[in-house]
Amino acid sequence: MRQRKLPARISRRLGAALLAGVTLWTVSVTAGSTDAAGAWQALKREIPVALLRWQLGDPGQSDGLSAAAVLTLSQSPLLFSARQEIAGLRQQTEETPEETVPAPVTQPVQEEPQPAPVPTGTDNGVPAKTLVPTDPSGYTVCGRVYISNSTKYTLTGEELLKPFAAELTGDAPQILILHSHGSEGYTPAEDDGIVWSGNCRTTDSRYNVVRMGDAMAEVFGEAGISVLHDRTLYDYPEYAGSYDRSLTAIDSYLKEYPSIRFVLDVHRDAIEAADGSQVKVVSEIEGQGTAAQLSLVVGSDGGGLSHPNWMENLRLAVAIQEQALTDYPTLMRPLLLRNSRYNQHATTGSLLVEVGTAGNAPEEAELAARLFAAEMVTVLEERSK
Repeated sequence: MRQRKLPARISRRLGAALLAGVTLWTVSVTAGSTDAAGAWQALKREIPVALLRWQLGDPGQSDGLSAAAVLTLSQSPLLFSARQEIAGLRQQTEETPEETVPAPVTQPVQEEPQPAPVPTGTDNGVPAKTLVPTDPSGYTVCGRVYISNSTKYTLTGEELLKPFAAELTGDAPQILILHSHGSEGYTPAEDDGIVWSGNCRTTDSRYNVVRMGDAMAEVFGEAGISVLHDRTLYDYPEYAGSYDRSLTAIDSYLKEYPSIRFVLDVHRDAIEAADGSQVKVVSEIEGQGTAAQLSLVVGSDGGGLSHPNWMENLRLAVAIQEQALTDYPTLMRPLLLRNSRYNQHATTGSLLVEVGTAGNAPEEAELAARLFAAEMVTVLEERSK
């Protein structure tokens, strides 16, 4: 009688253990489920895998290999016998971290001041900086040219490097130079009785941007390119409405001289330190001295005014800036693309040129103006070949 009861007891204990195991397995499989439906879906998903592992003799292996991997290995006795080694290699691979790639910088990086060269020209006592971009973030970069884009438009190198529309012809004049803000002045080394008409503004053309227009016109003329230089101060005696007055003049010149292909509106920038004092921007030119840095400003139709061909002006600006930076790596600050059109809708060869800042000496600005004009001559002559 006792011999018959012993197998029954063992059978019941094995059944209980099996039931407990199934219960524990079921609990582990459905642990992440939030309701009965989710638990049932989890069971439906895991039961076939569990049966497959059971069939493969793999119900309790903890080497991390999936059922599909085990099934694949079981097709080859040689591979199946090396299961532990394969699992070890897999674990080693998972534990080896991939090389981390730093996240791209998304915040615009401003122009960073570099150590200013020791002035070899006129020292007017104003603190000097050489401003250059140090990171492409926040800019559109095309070759050597960094573009600060304030518009909604996306710029591509393919578009920017297309030939610009305006080119030299055999007619005269070809270039018009004028100054919407002609009284914008510079800081001379010595005050020889200069009369200021406002904050860093003067009607004395020895010390304002009109002198820069004279220098550019001389360089263009020496290259055989006919130029008109309008020396009118469109911002004096009244600053407001200066662009309207200069546009009237541009329209008049274009009507009288339809041969004009390029219009340069020459200005200067202004940079102040934290205490409100002036700062000048400089570029050391080997064998020639210290020049002011320049900025090109290109307008668009982003402000709502009609300007369908603004891209042609931008292509011209990119071509000139690329050429200038090839010869003088720190002469040009980043090119500015803005929503305002700055009267540049008048021609497809219109640019606003900022020569230095209010803190630059007139001599530094004049050297920069001459260098810019010479680089523009190179670009225009190449385009006309």
